[in-house]
Amino acid sequence: MSLRYSRRLFLLQMLLLTACGVRTTPSSDEELTVGLVGYDKGEESINQYTNFNNYLSEKTGAIVRLEPTFNETQAIEHIRSYDWALVFARPGLAAIAISQSQYQPLFPLRGVENLRSIIVVRKNSPVGNLRELQGRIVALGQPGSATGYYFPIYNLYGLTLSKILFAPTPKTVLEWVAQGKAAAGALSKEEFDSYSPQLKQTEFRIIFTDPHYVPSGVVLLGPTIGSKNQEQIRKVMSEAPPDIAQEAGYVPNGPLPDYKYMIAVVNRVNSINPNAALIQQKPVRLFKK
Repeated sequence: MSLRYSRRLFLLQMLLLTACGVRTTPSSDEELTVGLVGYDKGEESINQYTNFNNYLSEKTGAIVRLEPTFNETQAIEHIRSYDWALVFARPGLAAIAISQSQYQPLFPLRGVENLRSIIVVRKNSPVGNLRELQGRIVALGQPGSATGYYFPIYNLYGLTLSKILFAPTPKTVLEWVAQGKAAAGALSKEEFDSYSPQLKQTEFRIIFTDPHYVPSGVVLLGPTIGSKNQEQIRKVMSEAPPDIAQEAGYVPNGPLPDYKYMIAVVNRVNSINPNAALIQQKPVRLFKK
């Protein structure tokens, strides 16, 4: 996050908190940091969560601080350090936070459901299936992405790739495929439908679609929050006015998704690639030794 962006975010938060009469010098247990992956949508993220932060701050009496990160790698660091009290987590991050860092799912997210992981090539590529990626360069998303990292590595198991490129955003995956830097790239079908029309000079072809739907993202509550405060936050968020909940992107009364398969995929990939060391090698052998 740039110094200019961080300073602008801090000033906006202080203005919001002053407007609703919340003290600006609380003790640490009166602060709630809300984390999410914003990719390159920093300003848009601030606007999207302004009313929610204001509402949560007013109802809990805490300073609510939004902390969007650029990608999943940065988000994982915050989750493992327990920096975030609340996380608006996409599926891959949610699986890690639930299974490895004791975060609790509270509510499902809107619009991050029924995702499918796909692998694409340029339309004129000779590659017709996953086996034909043997010895080639593949672009993946950041560790922590369900559709761009965990599912594709799971599906590419058994192959030896010449190299893996890790794109900071899903759009970059497509750009690298379009430019010929990678023979194929992995992302969600939703992201492909959104970004491929922006690359008008290149036509793409999907060579693989994972048969499993990725569970919806969830709002997570960090384990460092005391039980009394946990119940207060859960109650406040469940009783939020519909327009605030919808703008923030969560469903107060929706059923929580089943994360068993998603967590199993994450664990399988981590067993293939402990400490992310394997995929940094050249060539990259995606199988257990």
